[in-house]
Amino acid sequence: MTDEVPKGSEPETSESLKAFGEVVKVFRKRAGLTQEQFAPLVGYSLPMVASIEQGRRLPSKGFVEKAEEVLDAFGVIRAAAKHLTRKAGLAKWFEEWAELEPQAVTLYTFESRLVPGLFQTPAYARTLFEEQIPAMGDDKIESNLVARVERANILTERPETIFSFIIEEHALRRQVADADVMRGQIDHILALGKRRNIDIQVMPQTRGHHAGLDGPLRLLETQENAWYAYCEGQETGQLISDPKVVSILQQRYARMRAQALSVEASVGLLREMRGAL
Repeated sequence: MTDEVPKGSEPETSESLKAFGEVVKVFRKRAGLTQEQFAPLVGYSLPMVASIEQGRRLPSKGFVEKAEEVLDAFGVIRAAAKHLTRKAGLAKWFEEWAELEPQAVTLYTFESRLVPGLFQTPAYARTLFEEQIPAMGDDKIESNLVARVERANILTERPETIFSFIIEEHALRRQVADADVMRGQIDHILALGKRRNIDIQVMPQTRGHHAGLDGPLRLLETQENAWYAYCEGQETGQLISDPKVVSILQQRYARMRAQALSVEASVGLLREMRGAL
């Protein structure tokens, strides 16, 4: 199973996103810059810049300000950004975090419930959406699925970003779908773990108490070296910017990295799980 956008589905967009992308493109060409030249000037990857110009990705505030400055756009890019509407498929409480993710130079994730969203294959994610309560219509399932696949592109679009994932063993063993889907999911995780900037560790079931028992946790560092945390529950999510709270959560994550299996041992356990399916 590959992590591809389902056949017949394209990332959703909106007229405002497409219009913003055209504005950026016009000013970029006016400045005599190619996308390849423009991307490092604003501090974003070439695929990210291309996605924004095509109206497929919501630009971050940082991108808007940097593009305005680099292209000397007379305030037009900043003004166009005020009228942007988001793509469907993201919960409202998650939108602020989703906007920060593409800017991350460091991104840490601890998940104790399911395979993290950034790792989910379309087949695995589809099962979750199809079984969700309240039930979703087919169009909603497709829009959520496309948004999840599109969001996961940061794992390959940002090779300089350092990613760390700690996943509870029981979350990986939970068979939310049939054996073929679960084998494909584990294969996908193993493939991502081969990338030099992605570390994957499993928190073993034999580990009794550990520092993550309060629940799932995400941490990220922006290009400006600001740190944020995000915690999520049922129908709620909290973006945390208070340095004291973020520091506490960083300490917990650091302890979890020591308590979880090593990267090498985690790969071995994942292969063992796959073989048992």
